[in-house]
Amino acid sequence: MRAMAERVSQLRNEQESIQEGGGAKNIESQHKKGRLTARERLALLLDPGTELFELGLYAAWGMYGEWGGAPAAGVVTGLGRIHGRLFMLIVNDATVKAGAFFPMTAKKVIRAQNIAIENRIPTVYLVDSAGVFLPLQEDVFPDTDDFGRVFRNNAVMSAMGIPQIAAIMGMCVAGGGYLPVMCDHVLMTEGSGLFLAGPALVQAAIGQRVSAEELGGAAMHSAISGTVDYREPSDEACLARIRSLVEKIGHRPLAPFDRAKPELPAFAAEELYGIFESDPARPYDMKEILARIVDGSRFDEYKAEYGKTLICGFARIGGHAVGIVANQKMHVQQVDEAGRKRMEFGGVIYTESAEKAARFIMDCNQNLVPLVFLHDVNGFMVGRDAEWSGIIKAGAKMVNAVSNSVVPKIAVIIGGSFGAGHYAMCGKAYDPRFVFAWPTARYAVMSGDSAAGTLVEIKLKQLERGGKKLSDEEKGELYASVKQTYDEQTDPRYGAARLWIDKIVDPLDTRAALIEALDAASLNPEVREFKVGVLQT
Repeated sequence: MRAMAERVSQLRNEQESIQEGGGAKNIESQHKKGRLTARERLALLLDPGTELFELGLYAAWGMYGEWGGAPAAGVVTGLGRIHGRLFMLIVNDATVKAGAFFPMTAKKVIRAQNIAIENRIPTVYLVDSAGVFLPLQEDVFPDTDDFGRVFRNNAVMSAMGIPQIAAIMGMCVAGGGYLPVMCDHVLMTEGSGLFLAGPALVQAAIGQRVSAEELGGAAMHSAISGTVDYREPSDEACLARIRSLVEKIGHRPLAPFDRAKPELPAFAAEELYGIFESDPARPYDMKEILARIVDGSRFDEYKAEYGKTLICGFARIGGHAVGIVANQKMHVQQVDEAGRKRMEFGGVIYTESAEKAARFIMDCNQNLVPLVFLHDVNGFMVGRDAEWSGIIKAGAKMVNAVSNSVVPKIAVIIGGSFGAGHYAMCGKAYDPRFVFAWPTARYAVMSGDSAAGTLVEIKLKQLERGGKKLSDEEKGELYASVKQTYDEQTDPRYGAARLWIDKIVDPLDTRAALIEALDAASLNPEVREFKVGVLQT
């Protein structure tokens, strides 16, 4: 319990540091220009008493050290409410390298747009960016998940009827100039600049001398080019205008998923710290975790006596009906077709578990029930008995059902999430609408201990073939080195830095995060026909 509390406290301090952006000196510079910082702008834009549900805070964490780092990748993204309506917010942080786009900046903006597209979330952009970070242009410019995709997504979102409002509140140069102009409403503050090429580049390219204001100031774009819809004297006036525009946007149909009046769990969330065990050698009951997340702590368990290492069932979270697939970490007894009893390890997916989960996932799609996956999985069972029972066939059935699922899927990684078990439990590659992780999350092909053991064994055989043998001390050093590298890469911050994880959440906030995600998912009324194709039987 104390270890979890200390870990959460450490992360909270780290997050506060990231939220400072470029630091006090750059914040002061922003204020001297008469401009607010990204987070100050958000505080005025969002409804009083509400906060940003921030996504991607750890983007670029531990990266770009040779350039001084890029806290939060130089852009703030997340969900927030304006006049009670849920919006995706994408806000450049000009205190970080003048809001320039690093490779992870583009990927973070695209991830936010993709969440908006999948869930039909109206989007507000507050633009204050110097454009592409030129020293890294090769990693920002050309690919399908790079800078150009941002503007492609603007066009796609507009065609889908997703409202987009953009405010130019600083510099908006080069290709970045297309972002605001491809939105439904374009606002611009005095002193801002919008141009494909700045004055210095214009002079170098065509020899023309022109001031920034004349070239692309708010007055010019408002009165001459007609590019800007609203010219505002200050950040405060601009943000007030956005709120006024939002208030008048019409309402579209919502998703067909069921929602009832919310009810708090019967058990306190604070007890989660004492229930969860990150040590694989110490099992815990996942049902106790669920009891502190779902409404009324009520859970309609599906096939409760079969395939017990995967828990499946129906519940409500914040009033939203959900189907839950969760790894049971208790060791359980199972009886096979011949009547033989065997003990099954918690956190391992067996043939019966996979078959049960596949059927349950299909039932949820058939009945329009969103899915929530809680990961603490070591992988699929291996060995002769598992292979003879058809574990690959059963696993393929579960992966098929997850892959073709048409209802919203939300993943929460609370412990380990390794190998094919990660895939079957709706890992990032399987299009979950959101991926959340506890500070205790770990995920990779295999655990650090297993990977280190495997890699050291391979290395030893290579050395032996060359006629060299390592001492026990050298073997220990090699094992420790490999394990350290692997453990660093399985840290949830490593995954969050690369946007494999949308948000690292305090276990106490798990329910609130799921409600936010389900609220977002409810905005998309379109549900495709459910088809699974060929299933192994």
